[in-house]
Amino acid sequence: MKTPWVGRHLLAMLPSVRGSLRSNVPLARYTWFRTGGKAEVLFTPLDLADLVRFLAECPEGTPFTVIGLGSNILIRDGGIPGVVIRIIRGQSSIKMDGRDLIVGAGATDLRVSRVAAGAGIAGLEFLSGVPGSIGGAIRMNASAYGQEVADILVSATVVDRKGLMRKQSADEFCFGYRKSTLPKDSIVVEAHFRGHKESSSRIAKTTMAVQETRSATQPIKARTGGSTFINPPGHTAWRLIESAGCRGLQNGGARVSEKHCNFLVNDGAATSADIEGLGKEVRRRVFCETGVLLSWEIRRLGRHGQSNRDFKV
Repeated sequence: MKTPWVGRHLLAMLPSVRGSLRSNVPLARYTWFRTGGKAEVLFTPLDLADLVRFLAECPEGTPFTVIGLGSNILIRDGGIPGVVIRIIRGQSSIKMDGRDLIVGAGATDLRVSRVAAGAGIAGLEFLSGVPGSIGGAIRMNASAYGQEVADILVSATVVDRKGLMRKQSADEFCFGYRKSTLPKDSIVVEAHFRGHKESSSRIAKTTMAVQETRSATQPIKARTGGSTFINPPGHTAWRLIESAGCRGLQNGGARVSEKHCNFLVNDGAATSADIEGLGKEVRRRVFCETGVLLSWEIRRLGRHGQSNRDFKV
């Protein structure tokens, strides 16, 4: 069945919004790698109501891709067809209720950790070591330093591609290591977290330890997408990469970080093709050396092709 947007100007077919709706928008500035092509259409909702109405009124079959802060994604050079929905400021509220936090999906993991700490709520300190925003953290069951989102999530509100909202318990996400069963066309819009009371000094000590460890072991000031590959069962990805001799390996403007070799770095002139090609070569060398095939953790989005090429109107 032919989708309604093929061969027609997508922007003209979309409903009006109160937020921002633009065509042929370069996406590199919205990702930590600072690479990638354009969005055919970029929609930044003003708030939750704007998002829900947009989804409800979109022509059936309109493709969409959701991004947040762009910390764990690689947008290919040919850009992303359809609508890219960017969940940020309009959905970043944080409300306290005893030891519970009700959090918008656009809130950063770091900010949520800090708000909890300021209220004397422990259990969320690990989020200070997780780059990105809450929506993505829930989808992938983000984890760091022995904790994961599944440990603190009570429930989350999601909206489907028709604009219908429902609340899901944590159990309904069927969390596993760095994954959930949330459908690709469902968007997390709000989370309900629960921590426990603790002294501010103890929370501060734990948070500082998380941040110091991250700073000492990861290239946090580089243009990188975070952990590139998932740790295989019984292994750590970085040790496998190191054993295959890939530390410092380069491809064009992309390089395997010397500081943490499960991080790929844009040295300033990399294309997304450079970065993805480097990742593929690392996977090949690790498999040849160890027999273990690494799985990507970074989401690779869009189509291959020339960077900054416009979508045809």
